[in-house]
Amino acid sequence: MTRFELLQLLVGQARTNGFEFRRWYVGKLGLPWQSARQAVEMLAAERRYYALLFSHEFASRFWKAGETMTFQVPTQSFTRRMKDGSIGTVKRKGYTRRSAREDAWLYHLKEMAAAEEPLRYMRRYLRVEDDLEEESAVLVNETEE
Repeated sequence: MTRFELLQLLVGQARTNGFEFRRWYVGKLGLPWQSARQAVEMLAAERRYYALLFSHEFASRFWKAGETMTFQVPTQSFTRRMKDGSIGTVKRKGYTRRSAREDAWLYHLKEMAAAEEPLRYMRRYLRVEDDLEEESAVLVNETEE
């Protein structure tokens, strides 16, 4: 999948959730509007897609409020005073957590900022035909075995 195709899908998903792409493009980038295709091409060609990905307007529409999200809580280690008064080290294993929050998009913005490739992070949250075909091929192989 090309960068242009990926950006088209991302914008499309955000638009279905109420993101006004044209208004954002003209207002935030200050560029004249010609067409949606031209706008996405401009974002892809000049690497301006970072402005889109990290836009609060876009993120808050791409990840709907109240949508269930799954995230990994890392292993933690810290010291604290124990019941007997001594100082001890507490170690907690990492675990998976699910949550439905109004500000889920803020969590995703933080994770995307920490990711090496923000577009690859975003790709995980898209359901495209390629994924569905791969899943069905895996299911067919599992049933044959």
